[in-house]
Amino acid sequence: MRLLLDESIPVKFRRSLPNHDVRTVVEMGWSGVKNGKLLALAADGFDAFITVDKNLPYQQNLTTLPLAVIVLDAVSNELLALQPLLPALELALLSLKPQTYSLVARGT
Repeated sequence: MRLLLDESIPVKFRRSLPNHDVRTVVEMGWSGVKNGKLLALAADGFDAFITVDKNLPYQQNLTTLPLAVIVLDAVSNELLALQPLLPALELALLSLKPQTYSLVARGT
């Protein structure tokens, strides 16, 4: 699965997803691009956009995009805070559908 990590997620988090093709916003040259345009860019080539921005689903019309948005709900965006979410993230990725929003929290 092709995943795009928001620039607010540590680059090292990609190593925790070895079964997926993971790119970062910075790597794609999209640093500083606002969410609406960023999601439109990501829609062409990615299956999901992963972020920690809990407001994003309320600011964007996700039904118009051919990719899913996954929001990681952790106490911070530091690597150690995000790693416990990996089992729930992998489960969410198994049932991922385009044009959907998923909140991934510890224990979900």
